[in-house]
Amino acid sequence: MLAKTYAPALFSLDGQLVEIECDLSNGLPGFVVVGLGDKAVDEARERVRSAIRNSGLALPQKRLTLNLAPADLPKDGTGYDLGMAVAILLASGQIKESATEKTLFVGELALDGTIRPVRGALLAAELALNSGFTRLFIASESASEAGIVAGLKVCSVTHLEELYRMLIEELPLNVVSTTTKSLRKATQSIAVDLANVYGQDQAKRALEIAAAGGHNLLLSGPPGAGKTLLSKAFIDLLPEPSFEEMLEITKIYSLAGLTDGRLVSQRPLRAPHHTASSTALIGGGAIPRPGEISLSHNGVLFLDELPEFPRAVLEVLRQPLEEGSVTVARAARVVTFPADFTLIATRNPCPCGYAGDDRQTCTCSQGQIITYQRKLSGPLLDRIDLIVDVARIDQRDLMEATSREPTAAVALRVAAARAHQARRFSRSKLRLNSQMDNASLRRYCLLDDDTKPVAQAAISRFNLSARAYNRVLKVARTIADIAGSPDILLPHFTEALQYRPRV
Repeated sequence: MLAKTYAPALFSLDGQLVEIECDLSNGLPGFVVVGLGDKAVDEARERVRSAIRNSGLALPQKRLTLNLAPADLPKDGTGYDLGMAVAILLASGQIKESATEKTLFVGELALDGTIRPVRGALLAAELALNSGFTRLFIASESASEAGIVAGLKVCSVTHLEELYRMLIEELPLNVVSTTTKSLRKATQSIAVDLANVYGQDQAKRALEIAAAGGHNLLLSGPPGAGKTLLSKAFIDLLPEPSFEEMLEITKIYSLAGLTDGRLVSQRPLRAPHHTASSTALIGGGAIPRPGEISLSHNGVLFLDELPEFPRAVLEVLRQPLEEGSVTVARAARVVTFPADFTLIATRNPCPCGYAGDDRQTCTCSQGQIITYQRKLSGPLLDRIDLIVDVARIDQRDLMEATSREPTAAVALRVAAARAHQARRFSRSKLRLNSQMDNASLRRYCLLDDDTKPVAQAAISRFNLSARAYNRVLKVARTIADIAGSPDILLPHFTEALQYRPRV
């Protein structure tokens, strides 16, 4: 007898349906799984066999063949266990075929029949809904996350025997009713308040601009100037993500197996060490997984001491910084992950950190300084909107330690500037000034007669590329939004120009 069930293959944010076919035939008892599965899929035979027996169900004493179709799609993980077990119960007549119509199964089986959670619960629920399924059976630990998807009946199960009794209608379905509020984490307190950062008014202004428009920022200065402290204060300047942004973040974290069953309601802050590989940064592996830049989507990627990263690792940031996504090509498949993040980076001017410092002598040779600075290529710096020199803290600011403008006050201006952008881009897919394309620049970044001559002179004097000039316009548009100005005026443009890197 032949029976079919369905399970999700979760290798991207879209995923793909896998049809699990079970055939029972006469002959010596055996259990074969085909369909290009990895080691975890192959080992499912032992888990499924033991789970069925230890759940008080009958394992057919026939030759069992399970095929995971499409057969040329590589499959990994343990999420197919539950679908395999149900397919066997269907083929052996222990469950009626009508009981599994328009139903998706996902979960790992323990040897005693317990159903364990697997990554990608939210993605599995979306795939089920978009594919026309009406029910999803999933481990109880993942049910609340899957229940975020409206219009799908998410059924929580803890054991294979419980699932069997639900399918034969001995037990009622345990349908999860999830509210968004119950899934959100409590709001965290401010990690670093700008009021506690002494001096550095220009750097704080740059943080405000970067937060308001989603612009990339590089802080450059000697050790102890406060670059890392300023960077840590940045995340609290950003407004809470919208529900759509929360879903996008949660999908990525669900695919990576980093969720705890709740909606990710805060913007991510990822800070990989400078020893991280390019694969760790952009994602990949034999079966591609999201990297640090995708885990920073709708949030912040903080790279401390940027020149300490290998140049080959930094160069992989070019495409994501330009396009807001990253395409990972491997032998098994090609996957595109979202990567629309704000880059906040720091660097020292030289290996010892004191080149150009007026209080401490630099011990580096000119060759060492040039080699160190060349680790950041021109094309990479061209994609960074704001570069700020963070000088050593003034003695007066350090000794007086007077209270400055707090993070909450700056965050209010950031929120107001983002509200301007939301109204401006209400009829498009854009959300921030940093995402504007050429057509949007021509529409929203017009210069008046006083500013045009200055812009022309700047292009010539600073040898600005087309990309660099467009990024200056985007920053100027954000500065105007902070000021509440509908037009880009000369002060807005000149302030944006001073943050432009000289490459």
